[in-house]
Amino acid sequence: MSLKSEIFEQPAVLARLLENQMESVQKIANSIRAREVDFIFLAARGTSDNAGLYAKYLWGAFNRLPIALAAPSLFSIYSRPPALRNALVVGISQSGQSPDIVSVMTEGSRQGAPTLAITNDPDSPLAKAAEFVIDICAGTEKAVAATKTYTAQLLAIAMLSVALSEEDDQLKELQRVSSLVQQALALDATIKQEAERYRYMEHCVVLGRGYNYATAYEWSLKLKELAYVVAEPYSSADFQHGPVAIVSQGFPVLAVMPGGAVFDDMLALLSDLVSKHQAELLVISDKDEALSLAHTPLHLPADLPEWISPMVSIVPAQLFCYHLTRAKGYDTEAPRRLRKITLTR
Repeated sequence: MSLKSEIFEQPAVLARLLENQMESVQKIANSIRAREVDFIFLAARGTSDNAGLYAKYLWGAFNRLPIALAAPSLFSIYSRPPALRNALVVGISQSGQSPDIVSVMTEGSRQGAPTLAITNDPDSPLAKAAEFVIDICAGTEKAVAATKTYTAQLLAIAMLSVALSEEDDQLKELQRVSSLVQQALALDATIKQEAERYRYMEHCVVLGRGYNYATAYEWSLKLKELAYVVAEPYSSADFQHGPVAIVSQGFPVLAVMPGGAVFDDMLALLSDLVSKHQAELLVISDKDEALSLAHTPLHLPADLPEWISPMVSIVPAQLFCYHLTRAKGYDTEAPRRLRKITLTR
């Protein structure tokens, strides 16, 4: 099993997760609704933390639940955890092994809060510490760089949102995800060719906003992990509050911007970066207005609902990182100084 094969396994993983776990997720949602939950306290690291950013927007927008992203060190190193009264405590971890994330779950249970683990290992310490568990059903992920477990975590987050809101129309849209990801994978040959343009890239910024703020962070992380590019992720709004000053002629700007509520604001920014500053622009989008600005346009499937777009838009980004890594002559299967499971406390 290679990184590329795991990228291509994602449609099957997502279809399996939805089929096997939706009933269980609905039962979890029923139990959560019966409890006094005013907000969600979420703990994660690395790729799983990026999935948590998606949860912050989705559960906030669709379920009207405030999301607090945990500082796990308060639980593990400082032993000064905050009060979790009326919280649903959520831990997201591919392996479910990291002691600091487990410590958040354990403290949540100690304080009497309902606890939920989203993990690829239902027998892990994280799962055993939780009251509720969503098994993301991704199968063994051997590649160091997480791909299929990330999109499965996003889908699990979306499944819980739909179950909590009980909206049939949202469930129908969610059932399209596997097919949409399959369509995105058809970009593979194009991305392989286009990645050669960036083989000498050493630094860049990655822009996203709203639901795809998470995508910008995850794309940036994969560029660092695999291709050793100094890639800084920004909300397109935050980018204008200072960092935009680094852009000059030829500076690489990578943007993920499917249609939706934030599209017009991002389009205005990118238009300015190209026309006034001659930025080198790579765009992942389903909108011609954005793609026409780009030196490297990567087309997403049409009619893509914004709220599910992060599960689809990350796929061209994964393929870009894979092919860029190979173009640079690096090993996609053994990134330097990295291990599959990182244990932090």
